[in-house]
Amino acid sequence: MDGRDREIIATLQDNGRARLSEIAEKIGLSAMGAKKRLDKLQSSEVIKIKPLINTEKLEIITAIVAMEIESAKALEKLIDRFKECPRIIKFFVTTGGYNLFALIFAEDYHSLESVSLERCSLRSQEGVRRFEMYPIQEMHYDGYLDIKVTSNKNREIAPCGIFCGDCKRYETNRCLGCPATEYYRGRL
Repeated sequence: MDGRDREIIATLQDNGRARLSEIAEKIGLSAMGAKKRLDKLQSSEVIKIKPLINTEKLEIITAIVAMEIESAKALEKLIDRFKECPRIIKFFVTTGGYNLFALIFAEDYHSLESVSLERCSLRSQEGVRRFEMYPIQEMHYDGYLDIKVTSNKNREIAPCGIFCGDCKRYETNRCLGCPATEYYRGRL
């Protein structure tokens, strides 16, 4: 990666919809030269261009979940089970007392509580020794995050294998359900 590639990335970080002509002018190449560089950055998986969601604007609650997982096998199983969960923004495997962190979201505190208590929760998974959740009070610099939005909500069973329809919290309107299912009552 050279100075021109860094300039392309910086320009797109400022404005993800920057035109090729704008990028080309900034880096001193033709639009075709800029396009080739941009295509190469994408095809080599150095960058990925996608929309981010403004959590502040949509009043989305985010939280950091800290977990101690008992073994590498349990950790791998948990990550695999939740790889398509729309409520998990990102997993982070670390070293130390807690070896797995997750950045998660919910539309209200009842749903956030469900994410930590119910069968669909990270806490309830086999191999989780310790679990702590830290709701995020303030996010600095900007509130945009890579939140999965599912446009086709025709699943009956959530990606983690749980059926929202027989959940007591869902039945008593204390959870909005999984955003990937037909049971979802939220705004995403």
